[in-house]
Order: sequence, then structure tokens, then C-alpha cells
Amino acid sequence: MSQSWMFRSAIRSFARVAVLVLGLSLPCAAAQYILELKAASSLSGVLSTYGLMLVRSLEHPGGTVYLVSTLNPVTPQFFKQINGDSRVAEFESDSDIHSPEIPGVLPPVINTSVLASAIQNTSQMQYYGSQVRGSYAQQPAGTLIELPGALQKYATGSGIVAVIDTGIDPTHPAFKNVLVPGYDFTRALPGSGSELADLAQSTVAILDQSTVAILDSKKFGLLLNQSTVAILDQSTVAILDTLNVPSDFGHGTMVAGLIHLVAPTAGIMPLKAFRSDGSASLSDIVSAVYYAVDHQAKVINMSFSSPLASTSLAAAIQYATSHNVICIASGGNDGKRETVYPAAIPGVIGVGSTTALDKRSFFSNYGYPSVRMAAPGEALITTYPGNNYAGVWGTSFSAALTSGAVALLLQVKPHLHNSDVSDYLEHGHHLNIDGMGDSRLDVLSTLLAALLNN
Repeated sequence: MSQSWMFRSAIRSFARVAVLVLGLSLPCAAAQYILELKAASSLSGVLSTYGLMLVRSLEHPGGTVYLVSTLNPVTPQFFKQINGDSRVAEFESDSDIHSPEIPGVLPPVINTSVLASAIQNTSQMQYYGSQVRGSYAQQPAGTLIELPGALQKYATGSGIVAVIDTGIDPTHPAFKNVLVPGYDFTRALPGSGSELADLAQSTVAILDQSTVAILDSKKFGLLLNQSTVAILDQSTVAILDTLNVPSDFGHGTMVAGLIHLVAPTAGIMPLKAFRSDGSASLSDIVSAVYYAVDHQAKVINMSFSSPLASTSLAAAIQYATSHNVICIASGGNDGKRETVYPAAIPGVIGVGSTTALDKRSFFSNYGYPSVRMAAPGEALITTYPGNNYAGVWGTSFSAALTSGAVALLLQVKPHLHNSDVSDYLEHGHHLNIDGMGDSRLDVLSTLLAALLNN
């Protein structure tokens, strides 16, 4: 995901889907598809005509989007026939997706020396009703985007931000009083959307036993992958380093932490569509978008990206924007000018990453329509499962800061439309970087622009 749809083995995953479409996969293997019907069309009639079996609805009762299956993958002729049916709006393979933060072709981005001051700062402080690390609440990125002045003078966040990701650690003290009920689509369970469910209980216990969340200045955290370092106590690092912690574990907690940093009184709705190894089904992501809209989210954060478009996801996004829900997505971490989704879907605000000196991060994608604006995305301090914290790099986290900013904006201007939000976000710090939009996130300037426009 931009850590995290940036899919590990994305080409392989979608190649498998292409094989299914061509009818070249092994026979007798059950296959699943996303079926969207036109209004007033009969589901039972379409299922009967094409020998499809209903798995579940992907949206609210009375909706028109379903997950269906067949005993055997369908042929190209079948795809053409069903997509030409006057009752059918779209028929699409349910892709199996994987999304790491940084593709393996790029060198590691972590320079732990830039976390030295955060590691030395072991203080705790109250942050809008929760106990957090001082290095998290007072990090340089917050100053760069003019966050302290915005929080003190104008807004602290309202409404609900839905986070479609790997879930969250619902027990982390930073999220006290801000979590709202979510959903685990990987297990079809309502509730906390906890990503701890993906770990063995023994590993969870190790994280929970960590009582010192910042190492002394001579120690650094556990290098989890090419873009994340967990800042843990020494004994926890030593134990976890011997375990095979899934590569994307903690991603949702880290994304949620940065949203909370910027909008500390906004609600956070964890929607677990990704497993901790970064894998997800397209149908779960589509379901999560519909769920967010139907459960009163005002902002949807999507810190993932794929090079291939999905008509089903585009339809879900259109449903969100038609209900005046603001959609934010990461621009991707291939370091290329390329089109990725959902950032490039109309109505979505795609975010790229910049350095502390307002240069494009070398890993950040660039170019319209995937990147419409930028936000800091290097060496950010955020929450990590088990009352811990992490240093992170990636457009996933640039998107998270932007989602938090939108929650502030909607507090001072509750009825803004998507285009209005984009306009106000453009009142940030001016950038003169090819393909990174006109501005880098500046929360104070954005709020002032909205307040002055009566």
C-alpha cells in the first residue's frame, strides 16, 4: 500500500486474473466475480441465466453489487456475453491483491539517523484526551504543515474518517475515545477491525509487554521492511526480530495514527480489507467503500494503489462522491510518472510524498491524475501496535496527513463538496515540482482560505 493497492507481486497477481479471463487456469477451480446489476434488474434471473452462485452482497441491502462464483473460471466469450446483457452493468474478476509500501526494485528508504531526536525523546504528554509520546505529537512534520496553529485556533477534527487498510490496534492509548465501530471484511466480522487478529497470541503478548516505546539514543528500532522502522524497547526488538512478523502488519495502525495526529477529535472507523501480509480481495475493498458511506463516514482514506483500473472500485468511489464523501488515496511509491488506482479515479484526491525540504521524495510517484497534491512522507512518527510507535516513509502516510486535514476542513465548513475540498487544499505551500500538483499540504492556510471564503 502506498504501505501500503501498491501490490507486492502486482504483475503476478493480475496475471493470474488474466489467466482466469482467458480460461487457461486449471479446470474445476471455483472462481469469484463482482457482478453489478442495472437498477430494477432481477438478481435471481441473472444468476439462473448464467449458472452463477451468490456469495454475498457487496453493499447495503437493496443494492446492486454482488460477489458471485462459478465452479469453473469463465471464458472470454462468457465475459462478452454477460457484459452485453442489458440487465448487467459490469462483470469483473475478483482480483487477489497484494500491496507492499515500496517495490523491491527501489533501494531502502530508511535512514534511521533522522529518527535520533525522536528516539531520545521518551517523554509522554496529553494529546486531546489521550496519552501519547511527545515525539509523535510534536514531530517536525506537524510544524511543517502548520498543524499546531490550526489546532489551537480553528479546528481539531469532526466527523468520521474511514480507514480501508490492514485494521488497527484498538487498544493503543492514542486512539482512546476516537474509535467508532468498524468491520473486518477478511473475516466478515463487525467490531473493532483489529489487525492483532492476524498474529499469533504469543506475538501479541510480546507487543503488549513492551513498556518502553522509545529506545535510548544508542539503539534503533526493528527494521520491518524497506519503509518502516518500529521504535520499540530493546527486549521487544530482540524477540520480534526472531519472529516472522508479516510485512504489512501495523500498517493500518500507522496510517490511523497520522490521521489522528492531524485531526485528534475526529472519529476513526477501521475497515480491515487487507490482511497483515498485504493481501486483499478486490471485493473486500469495494465492500469497504460502500460500508464507509452507508455508516456515515465523511472521509475515506485509501493508502494503497494498483497500476490496473477496476470498474467495480470506480463505481464504489462514484457512490461515495455522490454522497459527498471525500476520498483520499496514496499516489504510489514506484518513483515514476504513472497512473495508479484508486488515486486516478475521478473524484479521488491522490497524494504524493515530499521531503522536509519540499522536494519530491525519490520513491514518490508523480503526474496527474494519480498525484494531485503533496504532503510530507518521510521519517514521520506514528502509532504502532502494542502501545508502540514507528518511523515511516511512503505516500500512504502523506495521504493519511491529508485525510486528517480534510476532517479539520469539514469541521469549519461541514457541507463542502469534493471540488471545494480540492480547491482549499490547493491553498497550501506552493510547489514548483513537475507532477506533484500545485501545493504541499499546509493545514493552516487551507483552513484560513475556507474561513475567508464566505
